[in-house]
Amino acid sequence: MKKKSFESIFSISQIESKVEDSKDYEIFEDKDLLDDLRSRIIQNIIDDNIPKQMNLNDYINSEIDKNLNGLDLSNEKRNHIFNLIDNEINGLGPITELLKDENITEIMVNAPNEVYVEIDGKIVRDESVSFINDAHILRTIQKIVQPLGRTIDSSKPMVDARLKDGSRINAIIPPLSLKGPVLTVRKFKKDLNSIEDILRNGTLTRDMAVFLEACVKSKLNILVCGGTGSGKTTVLNILSSFIGDDERIITIEDAAELKLHQNHVISLETRTDNYQSKSEVTIRDLVRNSLRMRPDRIIVGEVRGGEAFDMLQAMNTGHEGSLTTLHANSPADALNRLETMVLMGGIEIPVSAIRDYIENAIDIVVEVARLSDGRRKIVEISEIDGFNNDDINIVPIFKFIEKGLTKDLQVDGEFKLLTKKIKTINKIISKGFDLDFLGESHEK
Repeated sequence: MKKKSFESIFSISQIESKVEDSKDYEIFEDKDLLDDLRSRIIQNIIDDNIPKQMNLNDYINSEIDKNLNGLDLSNEKRNHIFNLIDNEINGLGPITELLKDENITEIMVNAPNEVYVEIDGKIVRDESVSFINDAHILRTIQKIVQPLGRTIDSSKPMVDARLKDGSRINAIIPPLSLKGPVLTVRKFKKDLNSIEDILRNGTLTRDMAVFLEACVKSKLNILVCGGTGSGKTTVLNILSSFIGDDERIITIEDAAELKLHQNHVISLETRTDNYQSKSEVTIRDLVRNSLRMRPDRIIVGEVRGGEAFDMLQAMNTGHEGSLTTLHANSPADALNRLETMVLMGGIEIPVSAIRDYIENAIDIVVEVARLSDGRRKIVEISEIDGFNNDDINIVPIFKFIEKGLTKDLQVDGEFKLLTKKIKTINKIISKGFDLDFLGESHEK
């Protein structure tokens, strides 16, 4: 019989399993037998039509009965196999339970028996989860990306996507990945939606929070920078929450992760080539288009290339209060990268003119970092204030000063206010904010 594709199973409606979840191999010690049974049962479900009169749970049980005939298995092991099969049909295979675990912030599948997770900023190998083989990983990737209109195969072996909860998915397969299919999931943190959440986490101080709120509401242009996994998008999302309900907000992202709760939000997402459409739409295309949509605020999830010039142009031509992020290890590095990105866009103007453009466009730079103990902090808030010779002058306002490590190997340090002389203070005061921690009290 010719095998059917796994996609034919996707339309099955989800039902809640009544069996308690168990982790791979903790109950079923015989790995080879478990993988053989799991593979055989899944393939049988793919090959056969599920009878219309039969409940999905009953059908899965009947398939398990057929394949377990002659094997002396406890009810616990049988229930474990049921959970694995149920996750294949109604979930996302072996990573289903990892996605539900709120303590896990990142999932990395390197090989069938090589799965890593990030917990509290630390990466550890999870021996409790496995895939059957490379084809099983690929099938899981396809199940994730196909409903989103994305494709992955040997001709297009990389894909970025997102789950409904905002979790970011990246997958790469051979021939680009020499080890086999590799899947990375960065989960969306549900408990970090507000400024109060990151205040409780110790990400910043209350004075820093008040200052950032004043900057956003005063329509200062803000650039958030940091390394991979430092929390840039989380900070951008929280800064965006300070924008008023009376403003029209346009968000532009590769994979929509921002969760804004204002009433007037238009979310735009890039499009890559696939089988249905050969017309790619880039961040730069969307930034240019957004200028014609009468935005009060433009929020770009991340600038990586030529769109940097269009973003700066928007900031310099009346679209105040724009927000964006980029990968950089310091505010100075961020501005240098912006210069490089503008040049990448093919704009033939002198470097001095590009620096003028950046200095006029960016008001505040917020640096986010993941410390050696895994915690994430806003380690610097700086202001752009003219030039120092030919270089843009960056003035740190708040900074996290590391002192060393505690006995439990956590980073010891403190936040410090480094200057009370802020160039944009008059604009902030004019919007009615009283930043008394700067040493001066102003009437609202």
